[in-house]
Amino acid sequence: LRNLSCLDLCFSTVVAPTTLVNFLSNEKKISYNGCAAQFFFFALFVTTEGFLLAAMAFDRFSAICSPLLYPVHMSQKVCVRLVTGSYICGSVNSIVQTGFTFSLRFCGENRLDHFFCDVPALIKIACVDTFVNEIVLFILSAVIIITTTTIILISYTYILTTVLKIPSTHGRSKTFSTCGSHIAAVSLFYGTVFFTYAQPGAISSPDQNKIVAVLYTLVIPMLNP
Repeated sequence: LRNLSCLDLCFSTVVAPTTLVNFLSNEKKISYNGCAAQFFFFALFVTTEGFLLAAMAFDRFSAICSPLLYPVHMSQKVCVRLVTGSYICGSVNSIVQTGFTFSLRFCGENRLDHFFCDVPALIKIACVDTFVNEIVLFILSAVIIITTTTIILISYTYILTTVLKIPSTHGRSKTFSTCGSHIAAVSLFYGTVFFTYAQPGAISSPDQNKIVAVLYTLVIPMLNP
């Protein structure tokens, strides 16, 4: 939970200050290196949060389905490994995405149709063929989303099976309530991320991407239970 709070704070901080400055300034611009840095850290924190939410689903599964073995399954060492693994996966995706995106050649006015440096908007202003970049974006996003959502769905399938075996209604509702905030966070986060990165044609709808981006960069982190 501490890491989730830290990630929410970090990836909002990557976007919000420059966005506010641009709203209040007549000159809405960002340097090439500043754009690359913003993109790198944003991709790092968003991807890490996705894997961390999957790790939290495994935590809920262990607590509800195997409560007596919970201290073994979720020991301090296991928690450290899960968090470290999340950051490693986030770093790998961020390095690959940043490398592919900023290897493109940008020319002309370089007017970014977005309020921060995000990959669909950057691909849009490239003056070379971006087919490979779009394929890489789609594949990486699909792999990350499918992997993490599979872990979450399997965990909650076992949780649901266990909860339905509880005889009392009060016991079932109490158990479900421990998962409510996590389910809400997962639904909001993955819904918006899938809409932006993992659906075909996401590059060609910048106005929709901007609206959705406001949700997952500013609104969802603020509302995260």
